[in-house]
Amino acid sequence: MMSLQPWSLALVILLSTFVGLYLVYRLLLLASPSLYRSMIEHNSMSVDDFVGGAPSPSSALKSWLLNRLNVGSRVPKKQPDGSGGYNLKVTESDKLPGLKVTCRDENGDGISGPSVPPVVIGTIRMGFGHHRIAYAAASWGLDSNSNRETWFHDFLNIDSEEAQMIKDTDKLYSKGSRLASELGGPVEKFWGSLTKSGDEDSLRVTYQFSEHMIPLINQLDKNSPIIATHSMVACAAVAAGFKNVINLVIDNHAQWFVVVPGALNLVQGPSNYHSFLKMGVPEECLALAGHWIPRDLVEGIPQTCLWRIDRRKDGKPLRIIIPVGGAGAQRKFIVEMVGAFSGLVKEGKVQLFLNAGDHEHMKEAFLSVLNSHGMEYDMVVDMKGVQAFRDKMLTEEPAKNVILFSYQDYFTAVATTDILCNVADVLACKPSELAFYPIPKLMIRRVGDHEAYSALRASELGDGTLEVREVPLAVRYVELFLTTNLLQVMNNSIVDNNKIGLYDGCKNAVRIALERAQP
Repeated sequence: MMSLQPWSLALVILLSTFVGLYLVYRLLLLASPSLYRSMIEHNSMSVDDFVGGAPSPSSALKSWLLNRLNVGSRVPKKQPDGSGGYNLKVTESDKLPGLKVTCRDENGDGISGPSVPPVVIGTIRMGFGHHRIAYAAASWGLDSNSNRETWFHDFLNIDSEEAQMIKDTDKLYSKGSRLASELGGPVEKFWGSLTKSGDEDSLRVTYQFSEHMIPLINQLDKNSPIIATHSMVACAAVAAGFKNVINLVIDNHAQWFVVVPGALNLVQGPSNYHSFLKMGVPEECLALAGHWIPRDLVEGIPQTCLWRIDRRKDGKPLRIIIPVGGAGAQRKFIVEMVGAFSGLVKEGKVQLFLNAGDHEHMKEAFLSVLNSHGMEYDMVVDMKGVQAFRDKMLTEEPAKNVILFSYQDYFTAVATTDILCNVADVLACKPSELAFYPIPKLMIRRVGDHEAYSALRASELGDGTLEVREVPLAVRYVELFLTTNLLQVMNNSIVDNNKIGLYDGCKNAVRIALERAQP
């Protein structure tokens, strides 16, 4: 028998492996319709009807495999009669007066709710964006003059196996965002393509995961209006049997996984609206609402914009808020940008409000760049401090031109940027949920290609720049803010936008939820 040369043997093994894998793939492809039907057999809602039909064999296989990666062989905890779920209780919020916050009640009998079902703001503490939008909606719920209480329902506030599943998923996303931001190049390009490729299968997988989340919401009154700031919450609410579910769609880039079958999906801008219609989202499941903005920022627009214009006319220092997102990405770009601003800071032309949030690594990065460039700074470390600082900044200037905000608690980390908006001239941020805020914005480097469209939205509305991907261009824009009427133009645009209700998205969401609610 003739022996094979080592290279020939390696080639045979390689080809055999390839053929074997291909045969396995073809067998799985043949079995995929059956596997997919088994996966969705007990679903409460048909995603396929919503997206226009059943998946192809390859899409069925993709959806099945991704679901197995998400949940393994786990079966959703739900009862045929719709009962079950974790007992809940409500407590008074120590953050917003009048707001009720839900949590798990492990020793009691669960909620004995008010006679009139509350308005429930449903969210998930994944990054800062979903929570920021949830608190914005809550601010309007508390001011709705309704006889309904406003409840804040965060899935991660319910200690459970399901909440841990969400946390594990969020860790992977946050890690991916940080790596893409730090490494750049091909890694950033690959991550960017992932974040903007939400096809029908992405909704199938998101909904399937949400079926497992039913126990986190099932004990709430099914007659409650649900305003969800995360599509997974809206999916779980629909699957649990809630009939009045409002889904606040994020971003300005239409993707299937951010809309929800069985819910009314509200979008922030017209391009998203017609893009979803073009994709095939039913008209009756879609409406244009406006931007997701908290009540105090909207109501303060006329006075705050005039205040900013007067500051520029008086030649006062340019105040720039630089926040860090919930994933803690962008460290490299932001640190370089802060260093590049050091000359203007030392000259007294620019003041920096650096919000490190609850990220220790960003706090250390900010401290390092400030010390290396010889920039003096003060620190604020709690809610009382940031509120006192905000009140002082309405009429005075800070003792030092750099203020570093750093916290141990999540809420203050999120709220600080909102609190500072009315005492700052510019918000320098990635094109996230903050791209829609009524403050002149320097749109810095994105952490996902889907965010590019939000920067475009801000620029076309006149209240923000196009995306700035290089630090020298960020410095150039700051020079333009200091030497031209660009800030006045942006503030005038904000005032005009406000007159047509462009920033009333959360206000409209609450109104619509109440109008749809059963008496």
